[in-house]
Amino acid sequence: MKLTNKIGVIVDSFGLGVREGLLKAKDVGADGVQIYAVSGELDPDIITQAGRKELKAFIASLGLEISALCGDLGGHGFQDKHANAAKVEKSKRILDLALDLGTNIVTTHIGIVPEDTQGEVFHSLQKACEELGQYAHDNKAYFAIETGPERASHLKSFLDTLSTKGVSVNFDPANMVMVTGDDPVQGVHILKDYIVHTHVKDGMRIREVDPREVYGALGFEPMDHGKIAQMVTSGEIFKELPLGAGKVPFDAYFAALQDISYNGYLTIEREVGTQPEVDIRMAVEFIKKYK
Repeated sequence: MKLTNKIGVIVDSFGLGVREGLLKAKDVGADGVQIYAVSGELDPDIITQAGRKELKAFIASLGLEISALCGDLGGHGFQDKHANAAKVEKSKRILDLALDLGTNIVTTHIGIVPEDTQGEVFHSLQKACEELGQYAHDNKAYFAIETGPERASHLKSFLDTLSTKGVSVNFDPANMVMVTGDDPVQGVHILKDYIVHTHVKDGMRIREVDPREVYGALGFEPMDHGKIAQMVTSGEIFKELPLGAGKVPFDAYFAALQDISYNGYLTIEREVGTQPEVDIRMAVEFIKKYK
């Protein structure tokens, strides 16, 4: 197996701000970057057209490109119909910014897709994603849902209800391993028609947990939110680990991506740890072993 995919890094993982993070991404050997664009200096309501052009030129001057923007708005995604009008509009503006910066992918969490396909929450999600999907499709772009909150087969069933592939998938194998216990290799084959971006992350599941305890859900009250949050932070439920130290079967996972002819980015995400730059450098070298 010989990977030809480009390697990306989430700039925010360095914890240094956008400009310094971009310089670090170049320094660790990445080909491209993913950047959060919800608030702060990349908030689409704040960054001007001149600012967009300047940032795009700066990124190009480093020999980098943007693999995707992250447009995760939190708050259980698009489960709450009363909040969706504003969230959908904000998401569209994030996609406009992405296009201005040279990428056509915005990754996001939409909230856990409920098992009850006839309920209000399911229909709220579906309506919001249909509108977003059509907007993305019209702009030859994608909103990419991050895997993890539900099993791959259930996510595919939801995506199949939409009229376009404007809402597709940002495949994160570690989220699947850590939260639902789903098989990421099988998941790649299940979601093969929808994968437009991937995260490279590793981790392990310590014990079974209701995904709603981790990601939250409209109308769902954890038994003890503070205790659950502490258990997540302390690693009692799952642990995110450096690449190769967890339970993601990378040989089989990368082979599965090749099997489906995925040619997009492998973007490194590191959400924990006290030495993100060290971990990210190691992750770049880990992926390069497959090239």
